[in-house]
Formats: sequence, C-alpha cells, structure tokens
Amino acid sequence: MTALLDIDQLRTFIAIAETGSFTRAAEMVFKTQSAVSMQMKRLEERVGKAIFERDGRSSRLTEDGEKLLDYARRIVKLNMDAIGAFADTELTGRVRLGVPDDYADRYLPDIMTRFSQANPRVEVTIVCEPTPMLVERIQAGDLDLAIITHVEHKGPAEFVRYERLLWVTSSLHSIQNEATLPLALGRASCCWRQVAVERLEAQNRPYRVLYSSWNSTAVGAMVLAGLAVSVLPESAVRPGMRVLGPIDGFPPLPSCKIGLLRNWREQTSLADALAALIVQSLDNLAGHAEAAE
Repeated sequence: MTALLDIDQLRTFIAIAETGSFTRAAEMVFKTQSAVSMQMKRLEERVGKAIFERDGRSSRLTEDGEKLLDYARRIVKLNMDAIGAFADTELTGRVRLGVPDDYADRYLPDIMTRFSQANPRVEVTIVCEPTPMLVERIQAGDLDLAIITHVEHKGPAEFVRYERLLWVTSSLHSIQNEATLPLALGRASCCWRQVAVERLEAQNRPYRVLYSSWNSTAVGAMVLAGLAVSVLPESAVRPGMRVLGPIDGFPPLPSCKIGLLRNWREQTSLADALAALIVQSLDNLAGHAEAAE
C-alpha cells in the first residue's frame, strides 16, 4: 500500500467508531452524512480492506477496522503533537470568543480540544449570547471573534457553513396536529423565528408563540416535552425529536448560514489562529455546493 492516510478521514473514522453511528459521527465532525460515507469509502479504498459492517442500525468495526482504529488514534494524536512541536513560536495570552449557546453545545468541544492541544498556554474567554448581542460586543471591541447566525445586515461576517433549517416536534407527542400550532422560538428579532412565522402565514395556518427564549436548551425542552413545535438547524436535532416536512403539512425552510465575525480593529495572532481552526472545523461549503448541483 503506497497511498498516504488522510488525517481528516481518520478523525471521522474515530468518531464513527466511538459513536457507532455514521449519523452521530457526522454531527461530531460537522459534516453531512453523505460526506462522511464518501470519506469512509475512500479510506477503505486506501487500506484495501472493509473496515465496517452493519449491525442493525449501528455500524460495527470489522477485525481490520479494529486494527486500523488503534493506528488512527495514534496518527491523529501524533499529528497534533507535531504541529505544536514545530510551531515557530508558542502562542500565549488571551483570546475572547463569542458564540450562541446552541452553537457552543455542538461546535465548541471539537474546536476547543484541538485549539488547546496546539496552544496549551492560551487562555480562551468564551461568551455565550445570541447573535445580536455578540455583534454589538464585536463592534464595541469586547470580543475578538464571534460565531454567529449569518445575517447580511449584521456586519461583514465570513460565511463558513450551511445547515438545513428544520421544523421539529417531539417524537412521542402529536402537538403538531393542533388546530392552532403552538410554537417555541427565539425572541422577536430572531431570524429563524421570523422565517418560521412568514412560512406559516403564507399557508394561512393558525399559530401562537407559547414559549419565547434566547436559550436553545429551554426551547428544546419545550419541544421534547411535547408542548410546542420549533425550528432548529440540522445539527441541533436531538434524540427524542422528530423532523416535520411537507408530508406533515410543514413548508420547506431556507438554509441556515453560519458566519465568523472578527474584530478587525484589534487583530492578533491568537485570534487568527483560533479563526483558522474554526473555519477548518465548520466548513462544509464545498459539500453543500456539490449537493445543490
């Protein structure tokens, strides 16, 4: 075998092995399920062996897959160690990152693990607030970077990720069949709330917003309790939730765009390093463009 193993494919492979699911692994590495499947097909072609076998709804490693997993973990760790060891200078200091709480839950574990391994002496201050407040903090110079829902009029954000926006309800309840649809959404200025209301009104469908919060955990709790329907990006759909579509009488929603906003007045090498890692971790634009063709 002469082909080199791809680090990104190995990271995805490890995620599948640890979760037992292509779907859950896709959420961990911030890729679509089809992109994950393609990565694993190419990895199997590289090693010349089957590394997965189906076990009901789960994906189980073959004997060759188990052998590869040990090497994969060592290769990924060694890659991170090598990057840190040969850095021209060791970064130190503090960087301030803003992120909405729902994005923090989904994206930060992977981003911060990788950043901390490469920059162990850097202090990261994380502020969890909704996009409008993070934009104000960037403008005031209180943050170096912010991961935000990309809205054109909010400022010159770097567009880094697409996600499907979905209607969700409890998988154990049928609240979506109520004559007047109960909703759990963000505050009135939330762009997801605005598009949800516009689509319902275009259908002349009666609704009422029963629960309104900036906190995604609180909104998700209302959905899981069977008290309301909400709108969430694809990666935020949790076990116990069911996606609603046209067959259920719910209109399609536009894609959710995620952006990275920078404080250009105070550019630092720390902020640049963290920004580069965020873009690398979240980027799925090529995959989205291919799917749209």
